Amino acid sequence: QVRLVESGGGLVQAGGSLRLSCAASGSGFSIAAMAWYRQAPGKLRELVATISSGGSTNYADSVKGRFTVSRDNAKSTVYLQMNSLKPEDTAVYYCKECIFGSCYWGQGTQVTVSS
Repeated sequence: QVRLVESGGGLVQAGGSLRLSCAASGSGFSIAAMAWYRQAPGKLRELVATISSGGSTNYADSVKGRFTVSRDNAKSTVYLQMNSLKPEDTAVYYCKECIFGSCYWGQGTQVTVSS
């Protein structure tokens, strides 16, 4: 059974940085596809960034050049480095792991960017 635990959220001023972490339990992390999503109040959950088992990355246009997704397979952890944060980045951030035909979600971590 896969369990994902996000951490690193908080309150930051516009222009600041945060680094989110998502620690995964269960076997097979190194071959899993990982992703970060976010959901702002009253909005649908949206994809922020993905990273494949081989390390290929993709980003939403709204975060390109500001956010960086990475993974450490030895620690079964995926990261989201967020720089130049904007108030519109305020949301609950979730990580997702897809492996062996199933996908799993973490509980989310709140990121609030003040103007």
